[in-house]
Amino acid sequence: MRHDGAVDFEPYRGELVAYCYRMLGSFHEAEDLAQETMLRAWKARDRYDRTRASVRTWLYRIAANACLTALEGRARRPLPSGLGAPSEDPGAPLTPALDIPWLQPFPDGRFDTGVRADLRLALVAAMQTLPARQRAVLVLREVLEFSAAEVAEQLGTTVPAVNSALQRARAALADVGEIGQVSEPDDPGVRAVVERYARAFEAADVPALVRLLTDDAVLEMPPVPLWYRGVRDYGLFMHRVFEMRGTNWNVRHLTANGQPALAAYAPDPGGGHRLHTLQVFTVDAGRVASNVVFADPRVFEAFGLPQHISPDDSRRPR
Repeated sequence: MRHDGAVDFEPYRGELVAYCYRMLGSFHEAEDLAQETMLRAWKARDRYDRTRASVRTWLYRIAANACLTALEGRARRPLPSGLGAPSEDPGAPLTPALDIPWLQPFPDGRFDTGVRADLRLALVAAMQTLPARQRAVLVLREVLEFSAAEVAEQLGTTVPAVNSALQRARAALADVGEIGQVSEPDDPGVRAVVERYARAFEAADVPALVRLLTDDAVLEMPPVPLWYRGVRDYGLFMHRVFEMRGTNWNVRHLTANGQPALAAYAPDPGGGHRLHTLQVFTVDAGRVASNVVFADPRVFEAFGLPQHISPDDSRRPR
């Protein structure tokens, strides 16, 4: 997307999608708003003053205001763990809550985001609890590292107001971990843990899965509003899954939100395997601390996951 050969917006698309995703918690809406940002920039190109701001700074001004407008009157996008206490019944009905706009994962392979920090699911979920303008300030200042003066210009406010909003946002997210604390799915230790989990999952080996968990490991499954904490309930629930869906699963390794992830395929009575869930892991000190399990078809679509694996494909090395 160029005009007169002078400005090319396209190299910024990936990081704009990531920014809009952090703001809205929806990958599909983020794609739409990034496209809207680039369209607005194209239409306003004659008014762009390169002596006042870089193209990137100017694009983020458009994106930030597009996101703030989109968020007006919107409910936040949570994960189940953000809605109440954990369930103590591993046999509870698995009834989806389709009226809740659940947080979606980010498909790392779709875009070069330019700035990797910080797409962690836990952080993006926590960001959704912030007022929209605090959220914008936090991402623009802490993740994208714009100056306070640049953010004030982007949001049409003052430097003291930006600094105050950033301080409040930092305090609200104090329990989530440092901004820039990026997961490393390619770290050998993390990769080994997830590989062991994958093998145990394929074999429906619940004791082996439980041995890989932290004592207070969290399992949650949007759009089902239930979630569980602790190895006992995690194990009991997995036992239930394998009883319902059978054994001899198949998985594919990928990443989401800068975290290790697995696409899990359940055995298909007709042959091969059928897509069941996308699972996104947090690994801490050699153990799985969290597994967010997504079963939304739109999530599968965003990651480009095949719905079915043939018997021949199921036997191929992953």
